Amino acid sequence: MLIIGVDYHPSFQQISFMDKETGECGDRQLNHSGGEAERFYKELKQRGVSVRVGMEATGHSRWFERLLAELGFEVWIGDAAEIKRQRGRKQKTDREDGRLLLRLLRENRFPRIWVPDPKNRDLRQLLWHRHRLVPMRTRIMNQLQAVAMNEGYRWKKKLFSAPGRALLEKLSLAPWASRRRKELLELLDQLDPKIAELSAAVEQEAAKWPAVVRLRTHPGVGPITGLVYILVIGTPERFPSGQKIGSYTGLIPSEDSRAGQQRLGHISKQGSSLLRFLLGEAAQAAARCNPDWRRRYLHLTMRRGKRIAKVAMARKLAVRLYWMWRNGWQYAQLVAFGWYAGKLGTGHGVT
Repeated sequence: MLIIGVDYHPSFQQISFMDKETGECGDRQLNHSGGEAERFYKELKQRGVSVRVGMEATGHSRWFERLLAELGFEVWIGDAAEIKRQRGRKQKTDREDGRLLLRLLRENRFPRIWVPDPKNRDLRQLLWHRHRLVPMRTRIMNQLQAVAMNEGYRWKKKLFSAPGRALLEKLSLAPWASRRRKELLELLDQLDPKIAELSAAVEQEAAKWPAVVRLRTHPGVGPITGLVYILVIGTPERFPSGQKIGSYTGLIPSEDSRAGQQRLGHISKQGSSLLRFLLGEAAQAAARCNPDWRRRYLHLTMRRGKRIAKVAMARKLAVRLYWMWRNGWQYAQLVAFGWYAGKLGTGHGVT
């Protein structure tokens, strides 16, 4: 078997390799633009070489991972933070990084992480696309509100009703202001159907996942939050407890404690920023519509302030969704048994 440590960059990759049968080792730089890297791996496939590739988790490498999967090579993706801790030396070069990855593979110390399948990744693109278009529409709507307010009209949401839009279009404006209004309305007309189409697609996908249907029974959780949660977490068996979920979603405080003194900082913000944002929005929605959540939120607000209360409720929601998913419960069962039921036993339900 040929073991390859890949220090991946968008334009090239620095590799360190070792043949376990012959003991042959070496380093090489492969460019991406001229197809050099692609030819290298295809030649290995033609020679019938068994290959295992280890690389750090990084962006812009989707095509490379897909190429290796098509060739039938093993691809191990490693935790970048853990690999950095293994470096030791302060001298950092591309060649040294490649050799470090190779050494971790050889010594069976490579910090391999879970990687979503292609279907999971493609669904994430749907959710990210919608998530990016909605703020664009909001900015356009805010600009139209500013145009109306500058003319003395403060209609709020009524501005985007049929009567409000008719009044907005009738406003007598200066030439450039009139052009701005016209083009903003055109952009709004283009975005509205696109977002509606994407929202319908999310609804259809969410209905196909039984776990998402169960999570949606929790107050504040809709199809988008439920689907993103399932896609990002992957499977509940990856985590032994709800505490690990809080850490994975980046909703726990960073810590720098020493000499018996505890020092907590801002939340770590590790993991998916999209999931973290949606958990915060869903927790706020639950606090508005559910008396129990509202009571907890107000209690935390009085004790710790609004900002900390929002993060705490988002973390609580992430943990609750984890136990609902892991135990196969709906919200009513969670309330009846408690989210901690089964935690001290097998961890899979009430014992």
